[in-house]
Amino acid sequence: QVQLVESGGGLVQAGGSLRLSCAASGSIFSLNTMGWYRQAPGKQRDVVASITRGGSTNYADSVKGRFTISRDNAKATVYLQMNSLKPEDTGVYYCNLRQGYSQLYDYWGQGTPVTVSS
Repeated sequence: QVQLVESGGGLVQAGGSLRLSCAASGSIFSLNTMGWYRQAPGKQRDVVASITRGGSTNYADSVKGRFTISRDNAKATVYLQMNSLKPEDTGVYYCNLRQGYSQLYDYWGQGTPVTVSS
């Protein structure tokens, strides 16, 4: 099993910054992808950014140039630096770890809320 513990959410004014952290523990494979998803009120959970163990990243178009995902493999931790925040960035942010060989498995954190006021 894998456990993911997030931290860093909160309330911030538009234009501000927040940094989210997610620490993984348990049965973590040597190859995996970690990422952040966002679920706004009344909407589905969508990917915000992801990063492979090797450091390859992908971002949703809506956050490109504003958010930066990074990871520390030695600490099994992934970060999301969020700058120039907008009210539409509001939602619950979930950490995700995806790993597997013949089949991929997804693990989720409990979510951390982010509220951006205008």
